[in-house]
Amino acid sequence: MQNIPILTLPRKATAVITAERFVSPTGAVATAAGNAFGVARSNAVVGETFPVDVLGTAIVVAAAAIADGAEIEVGAAGQAVTKSAGKVVARAMQAAVGAGSRIEVLLISN
Repeated sequence: MQNIPILTLPRKATAVITAERFVSPTGAVATAAGNAFGVARSNAVVGETFPVDVLGTAIVVAAAAIADGAEIEVGAAGQAVTKSAGKVVARAMQAAVGAGSRIEVLLISN
């Protein structure tokens, strides 16, 4: 699966991080319906530095089905969900068939 990161920045993990999930600028998992700094490219334990895609496209894990082109917000555990009442953090570049699907998203500054 492709992704095109334009800007990837390092962050120090302040919580256990799972790759392909939205993260906060403080190095923790992003809060559901809240802002996201970007998407973690790798797993990390507390205190470990990990890369975060913050501009361009990234691969994320969906928490449920998502339509191609849908606006994305952060769901539980930093997974992607279709926007309902939260902040728009990305747009789906392809459909997710259900929970656990990996999809490419276009990151949106928020």
